[in-house]
Amino acid sequence: MSLKKIDTRSVVLVIFIVAAAAMRLVSYSFPDVLSNFTPVGAIALFGGAYFTDKWKAYLTVLLTLFASDIIINQLYGQPFWNNYSLWMYICFTIMVFIGTLIKKTSFVNVFLASLAGVAVHWLIIDMPWLYGTMYPHTLAGYSQSLIAAIPFEKNMVLGDALFCTLLFGGFELAKSKYDVLRSVHKLAL
Repeated sequence: MSLKKIDTRSVVLVIFIVAAAAMRLVSYSFPDVLSNFTPVGAIALFGGAYFTDKWKAYLTVLLTLFASDIIINQLYGQPFWNNYSLWMYICFTIMVFIGTLIKKTSFVNVFLASLAGVAVHWLIIDMPWLYGTMYPHTLAGYSQSLIAAIPFEKNMVLGDALFCTLLFGGFELAKSKYDVLRSVHKLAL
């Protein structure tokens, strides 16, 4: 394969995403303090925003999260797939889509996209029927589940803030220094 055929921008984007996904192991080391303080939301938004071929965004993000889930679940001694795994991947697919809606990278745009991604995660993942009998399978049970999840979602907001800053800011800095990372296409659509 010729070096001219290698899409340097996509390779760098994949490296950013894989490096960020590796940070999930840090939250594993400190589960009480860093529960849900992970880069997964930021990874989904970043991939959606920067891959010009959107199929690459979905494929790269979901495969990276899938591979890191295998490692994390092994470390926790949990089964590879559980009741809410499909729902979790649906959430992250929606987050990639939200990332594709970022037309211009700015603090406000990325912050709003991050909040939308956290809201999607919160409203879907905390449905009580995903967890058996932990909460009643009623609207009241759903409300209880949502309230109980607030500390975890707060950590997700903080994790997204940090990792969006690192991913988006780092890539924008790299783009300013290396022309090969600039896209002839606009962000997202």
